[in-house]
Amino acid sequence: MSPAALRPEAPLSGLIGGRTATKLSKELDLHTVQDLLRHYPRRYAERGQLTDLSGVPVDENVTVLARVSYVTTRRMRKRKGFVTEVHVTDGSHTLALTFFDNKGWRRNQLPVGKVGLFAGKVTPYRGPNRSMRGRGQLVHPEFRPLDDSGDLAAAHSAEALTAFAGALIPIYPATSKVRSWDIADSVRVVLDAAEMLPDLLPEKVRVHRDLLPLGAAVRAIHQPRDHREYEQARDRLRFDEAFVVQAELARRRHRTSGTPAVPRRSRVDGALAEFDAALPFTLTDGQRRVGEQIAAEIARDHPMNRLLQGEVGSGKTVVALRAMLTVVDAGGQAVLLAPTEVLAHQHHRSLTTLLGPLARAGMIDAADDATRVALITGSMSARVARQELLEVASGQAGIVVGTHALLEEHVQFQDLGLVVIDEQHRFGVDQRAALSTKVTDGVRPHVLVMTATPIPRTVAMTVFGDLDISTMEEVPAGRAEVGTHVVQASVKPHFFERVWKRVREEIEAGRRVYVVCPRIGADDEPAYQPPHVRGSAGGSTEPDGGTAALSLAAWMRSGPLQGIDVGVLHGRMTSEDKDATVAAFESGSVPCLVSTTVVEVGVDVTAASTMVIMDAERFGVSQLHQLRGRIGRGNQPGVCMLVTAIDEPSPALQRLEAIAGTRNGFEIAKVDLEQRREGDVLGTSQSGRRSSLRLLSVLRHEDVIRAARDHAEAVIADDPDCTRHPELARALEAFGERDEAEYMDRV
Repeated sequence: MSPAALRPEAPLSGLIGGRTATKLSKELDLHTVQDLLRHYPRRYAERGQLTDLSGVPVDENVTVLARVSYVTTRRMRKRKGFVTEVHVTDGSHTLALTFFDNKGWRRNQLPVGKVGLFAGKVTPYRGPNRSMRGRGQLVHPEFRPLDDSGDLAAAHSAEALTAFAGALIPIYPATSKVRSWDIADSVRVVLDAAEMLPDLLPEKVRVHRDLLPLGAAVRAIHQPRDHREYEQARDRLRFDEAFVVQAELARRRHRTSGTPAVPRRSRVDGALAEFDAALPFTLTDGQRRVGEQIAAEIARDHPMNRLLQGEVGSGKTVVALRAMLTVVDAGGQAVLLAPTEVLAHQHHRSLTTLLGPLARAGMIDAADDATRVALITGSMSARVARQELLEVASGQAGIVVGTHALLEEHVQFQDLGLVVIDEQHRFGVDQRAALSTKVTDGVRPHVLVMTATPIPRTVAMTVFGDLDISTMEEVPAGRAEVGTHVVQASVKPHFFERVWKRVREEIEAGRRVYVVCPRIGADDEPAYQPPHVRGSAGGSTEPDGGTAALSLAAWMRSGPLQGIDVGVLHGRMTSEDKDATVAAFESGSVPCLVSTTVVEVGVDVTAASTMVIMDAERFGVSQLHQLRGRIGRGNQPGVCMLVTAIDEPSPALQRLEAIAGTRNGFEIAKVDLEQRREGDVLGTSQSGRRSSLRLLSVLRHEDVIRAARDHAEAVIADDPDCTRHPELARALEAFGERDEAEYMDRV
C-alpha cells in the first residue's frame, strides 16, 4: 500500500473494504484512518489469564476470554433445529452461551477445554439449567477460538494471527455489529499511518515529561508487547488529552485578561459600609475571605470571572449582595440571574429584606445611599414591566433580579458592572453572552457564578478551568442540625405511617413541612396509593415518573393530614399563584407544601423543619442534597425523610444511604461522581457523540491534569495564538467544535 493511501485523513472505505468501513462509520462514528487509530482498546486480555466473569455488566456488549467448561445440545420443541448451550468459565465464575442452529454443529467448534474470545450482549440467563439462574448469558455470540498455545486457531488467516501476535490481546469498544477482532483486523491494515499522525504536543514539553513520540505511542497502544510498553503509550496519549483541554482553558484565561472592564471600588461611607454596619449577624471567615477576593478582582481593569461554590446554607447570597453593593457604590448596576421565577421572586424578597432602607431609594424612609431593587420576569404584566424596565434603563435600579427575561433585547442597562449567575449549570453560553453584550465601548462586566453543588478539584480544573474558584464550606453559626432517614415504604409500612405522624407533629408545633414529588400529575390522576398498598393490590405500581404532587396532596388532605391546609407548588402554575402559595407557606397559613423540584434552590423559609422526598431514588445525589438544604435554615432541628419503594439492596439504595450518612456536600459530590460516567461529567452522554477523552478521567487523574495545566499555561503565555504551534492550533479548533467545549461554556 502506498504511503499516500495511508495518510491520516484518508477515508477507511478505500483501505479496509466497503462493508467493514460502513459498519465502522455507522456503529462507531469512525470514518478516517486517524479516527480508527484514535479508537483505543478498552482493555487487554492476557494470554493464559481468563477474563473475570463475575463483573460482566447486563445489557452491555462485552468481549471475554474464557474456557469452555460444559456443552449440551437439545432439540427445539416448537420448530426445527437445535439449541446448543455452552458454559464458559474463568475458573470461578460461569457465563452461558446460547446458540440456535439447524444441525447442532456449534458443539463441534467449542469442545470442553477450548479457550476463545466470545463477544455479544449480556442478558439474564433464562435457560433450563436452574444452577445458572441469576447469571448472565450471551445469545448467539460471535467467537474466535484460540489454539493450545494461546494464539488464534489456525483456521484463521495469517493476517489475523499477526493482529494477535503480542502477549496482550486488545479488546476494543465494540457493538453487536462490529466485534473487537473486526476492529483489530482493521487497525492492523492502517497501523503504519501512526507515524504520520500530526503531533500537537510541543517537543519541548514531550522531552520534559519523558514521553514517547506520538507514532510509537499509537502503535504501542494497539499492539503492546508487554504491560510496560502499554503503560508508556497510555501515559503519552493521556497527557495529550489533558494538554488540549488545558490549552483551550489557558487561551480563554489569556483572552479574558486582555478584555477591558471598568474597575469598581466601594466607598468607605457608601452603601456597603452601611449594610455591613446594620447586619444582624457576624460574617463567617469564609464570607469575609471570599468577599475580599471579589472586591480585589472587581477593582481591576479587566473582568473578574469567578466561580463561588459553597455548601447549602453557607451564605453565598450575602457574599453576592456585598459585591453588588460595591458596584452600586461605584456608580454601576448589578444583575442577579436566577434559573426559575420562583427563585427570582425569592431572591428579590430576600435582597429587599436584607437591604431594608438601602433598597428604598426615593421613599421617605430611604437610607442616604439607597438604591432600588428591580425584578424582571417573563410573566410580569405589561404595566409593571414597563415601570421596572424604565428604572433599569435609567439607572435608578442599582440591583436587578430576574430570569431569562433579562436576556431579551429590549432590556437595557445604564451601566452594567456585575453579573451574578445563580446555579450556573442551568444557563448556556449564549445566555451568558447575551448579558455581556449589554455594555458599551467593548468593555465587559465582571462575572460571578454561584453553585451549591460542590465540584471536586479535578473537575474544577477541567470543566471550570477558565474561572478562578472560591469555596465556602462553613455554615453560619446558629444553623440547626438536620437528620436524614431512608424510609423503605413497601418493606416497613409502619415506618411510612410514622412519616405522616411526624409531619403532623411538626405542623402542630408551629413549623413548616415540604413534601417533594418527582412529577406534577394531572387533574384526572388516579387516586394515590401508598407503596405497601400498591404492592398488595396485584403488584400495581406508581406510573412512570413516580408519585404525582396533585394526587398525593389530595390523599394527604383526606387522610393523614385531614384538617390541615396543604398547598401545592409546581411549574405549571402562574407566577401570581406561585407567589401567593410561597407567601402562604412562609406565613404559616398553609403549613405544608407539596411541591416538585421548583423548591430545589433559593426558597428560604426559616420555619421549615421537615422535608419528605417521595420516590427519592428518582432524584440525583446532588439534587437530594440541594433539596435537603431547604430545611434547618433557622434554629429548629430538622429532619429529612427519603421515601422509597426499593425493597432490596441496590446501587440506588446505597446512594440514599450515603446521603443519609453525611451533610458534607464535598463527600456527597464524591459519591455522585463515583456513580457517574465520564460523559455525564463532560456533558457528552446525552448528545450521543463520542468524547475526545478516551484515556483521561477528569475524576481520577488530578496529577496529569495539574501537570498539563502548568505546561499549557506556559505555552499559551509564550504563544497566545499558537502561531508557532500549528498542530496545537488545529487541535484546539477541532476541540472547540466538540461537546466538551460546549459543556465548559455553560458557566
